[in-house]
Amino acid sequence: MRRLFLVSCSAVGLLALVPVSGAVAVELPVRKAGLWEMKVLSGGSVPEMTMQQCTDETTDKDMSTAFSPMAKEMCSKQDIQKTSAGYVTDSVCAIAGMTIKSHAEITGDFNSAYTVKSTSHSEGGAAGAARDNTTTIEAKWLGACKGDQKAGDIVMPGGMKMNIKDMQNLKALIPKSGK
Repeated sequence: MRRLFLVSCSAVGLLALVPVSGAVAVELPVRKAGLWEMKVLSGGSVPEMTMQQCTDETTDKDMSTAFSPMAKEMCSKQDIQKTSAGYVTDSVCAIAGMTIKSHAEITGDFNSAYTVKSTSHSEGGAAGAARDNTTTIEAKWLGACKGDQKAGDIVMPGGMKMNIKDMQNLKALIPKSGK
């Protein structure tokens, strides 16, 4: 159950970073092409997780296009603002019977490194599930993608490899809010 909650929150976290077409005047910059390492640090009992993603300009733009309809369907609020230090996002999303309100501050240059510090509060869902969560994603550019990688490939902890482009097909697996 805790793993499902973490996956659901991670999905909402990704959605919070995707601009909704037409509703947002500010878009996040495209990351430099190549291999990015993303270290996810969560407060509480969730262990640190490090993954690597191979990306290029087209894949980063496609992620916004692919997840935007999902974000539009799941999130009633999704604001992105440019600040002097980077970007701030605020969102309210419904997933798996929960309403999750999140706030994220994004700093860095998207060419060598960036950091996402987010806080979220959930209501509803499973009894005993964490209600308040703090997550930090520290991302750094490692260089060119490895020879056996293609844009969109993500290597998860334990070596499991998946491609972000296939995640659109997994949309049906995300529990509905039951509206």
